[in-house]
Amino acid sequence: MRLVVSGLFLIASSLAAPQFDPAVLQGEAVGWLQGYLRVNTINPPGNEIAGAQFLAGILKKEGIPYEIAESAPGRANIWVRLKGGDKPALMLLHHMDVVPADRRFWSTDPLSGELRDGQIYGRGALDTKSTGILHLATIVALHRAKATLNRDVIFLATADEEAGGEFGVGWLVNNRADLFKNVGYVINEGGGGELNEGRVQFGVEVTQKVPYWFRVTAKGEPSHGSRPRETSSVMNLIAALERLRTYSFEPRISPAVDAYFKAISATAPVKWQTRFANIDSAIRTKGVALELQRDLPAMHALIRNTCSMTRLSASDKINTVPTEAWAELDCRLLPDQNPAAFTSELQAVLGPGVEISKLMGFAPAVSSAATELFRIIQDVSRQHFPGAPVVPAVQTGFTDSHFLRDLGITAYGYAPIVVPIEDAAGLHGNNERISAENVRRGVTMMLDIVRRLSTTPK
Repeated sequence: MRLVVSGLFLIASSLAAPQFDPAVLQGEAVGWLQGYLRVNTINPPGNEIAGAQFLAGILKKEGIPYEIAESAPGRANIWVRLKGGDKPALMLLHHMDVVPADRRFWSTDPLSGELRDGQIYGRGALDTKSTGILHLATIVALHRAKATLNRDVIFLATADEEAGGEFGVGWLVNNRADLFKNVGYVINEGGGGELNEGRVQFGVEVTQKVPYWFRVTAKGEPSHGSRPRETSSVMNLIAALERLRTYSFEPRISPAVDAYFKAISATAPVKWQTRFANIDSAIRTKGVALELQRDLPAMHALIRNTCSMTRLSASDKINTVPTEAWAELDCRLLPDQNPAAFTSELQAVLGPGVEISKLMGFAPAVSSAATELFRIIQDVSRQHFPGAPVVPAVQTGFTDSHFLRDLGITAYGYAPIVVPIEDAAGLHGNNERISAENVRRGVTMMLDIVRRLSTTPK
């Protein structure tokens, strides 16, 4: 691995910062997002250096010093540190890499950044280039306004989150520990606003289900495809996966999930309001868990451990029965689940003769909601959406926040946007998009949150 530092420059004291105009900044943010979406940072391979260079171009034009570090060739991370007072720093974090997209199923090029009917289309529009642009606009606004800061404010854009963060936050924690020194708060992805049946609610992610990824391997006698045997590696694997397909992990409500369901019960779809208020009792009624899975799969994922079969492989020739066949499982554990006990349960379900090996697993961690930043996020969100609940949330997916919580840093998943529930399917799906209105309003909201926490009035 190699470290490359670039883009460090001094701001001449004789240069006056341009006058800060919020309306101008909102329009710039829309254009920046369109440009950012056109930068190909699909992971694999990532190529986040292109994203870092795009962001660096904006920062350089503004006269804002930045630093770029490559964890491997092309796998770049970029950051800015606006210096302030002695209070613990605030870090604004997003990842530059995005998941692949199949053009055949999109109405536009996934890398187009097209603005159509008020919507900005592109892979990463929700996950998480829009969040990154809101963070960038905040840094630019503070710089243009020559804000007096009571703490450092850090902008960090990283590589590789979609593949586990080995070349991004994980690498920075191990190789650039100075970046996280005296950081008290992080605002990252994982939460925000949702519009469902005319109701808006905000979830601020404070913990998440724990990812455990496994490879399952079955073996058998190899043979020619024209002479099938009674059993084979492929048949053994299929039989094991069928046992997993028909198995239901026992529903269980963890304390964090129980608090989340209660908090959103008043704005849940009508048929679920009473059930959410007492979810532990509701899921014990026959058929309710299945009904929840059909109606609200994201909520269903919070009530039990889950495993999704995502990858399979066997022979590389159609006429050869292989010695070995394997599948990979994306399992997500409840925040208080013992991983060893879960692995034992999974092995028992798959049955004897099937080997399982862990590919990745994280430790669970929770950030307290009893903080100044959480209260500010609540206040600003409610100011723009009166009456909307703003509650601590549990995320089904994982983010880079776990690296930071392991360091004792309070990390929240929050983006100041409101996504209609039907648009949420675009996240890792087709026609990913965000409204220009969301971006414009999000600039105002994010800046207000950071200003309230981090600036001292002149």
